[in-house]
Amino acid sequence: MCGRYILTATPEELAALFGYIDGEWFPPRYNIAPTQPIAIVRAVDGRRRFALVRWGLVPSWVEDPRKFSLLINGRAEGLVTRPSFRAAYRYRRCLVPASGFYEWQRSAGGKQPYLIRPRDGRPVAFAGLWESWMGPGGSEIDSACIITTAANRLMAPIHDRMPVILDPEDHGRWLDVRGHPADAVGDLLRPARDDLLEAVAVSRRVNKAENDDPALLEPAEPTLF
Repeated sequence: MCGRYILTATPEELAALFGYIDGEWFPPRYNIAPTQPIAIVRAVDGRRRFALVRWGLVPSWVEDPRKFSLLINGRAEGLVTRPSFRAAYRYRRCLVPASGFYEWQRSAGGKQPYLIRPRDGRPVAFAGLWESWMGPGGSEIDSACIITTAANRLMAPIHDRMPVILDPEDHGRWLDVRGHPADAVGDLLRPARDDLLEAVAVSRRVNKAENDDPALLEPAEPTLF
């Protein structure tokens, strides 16, 4: 799964990569956690738009979000069949900008957190789904989840799942739900190539969501995986 991630790229870097038309400003984040606002890019009337939504998908048919399980991730293998994801996979796909993500490796000594990030330091796009929930009183919640797939060779010793990372040339196909229906984008839901990422052991300070500072990115023992 993917339960924490980072977004440290500048708005200018993200606008250049994702091509959205909005001039949004937002600070770097070093420990993004579920239920917090996250940045997404989605297609609106054929143009890419930036939006901030809640991390934790709420399908439109949910009666009370407070009583619904938090869906921060959607398994690629179940998007077509699971009611919670099926409609969003067909009609509301999005990109989730990220600079890396955290994962925890279980061992006899406990859980060791690792920062998994692109070797070249550039931002990437996780495949995501978004939804808009409307309450009976007019309240509205825009939300999203990150799609996960099987681990690649780098990730396998740490965890058996990882976010789907889309190549830049596939961003348009993923967002174009009319031109590329669900059965035409399944090939994109694959593990990242083995040389894309690196894994760096980091401090257990990342375990607490209130810790959100650059020091979280500093290597800790063991230094490199």
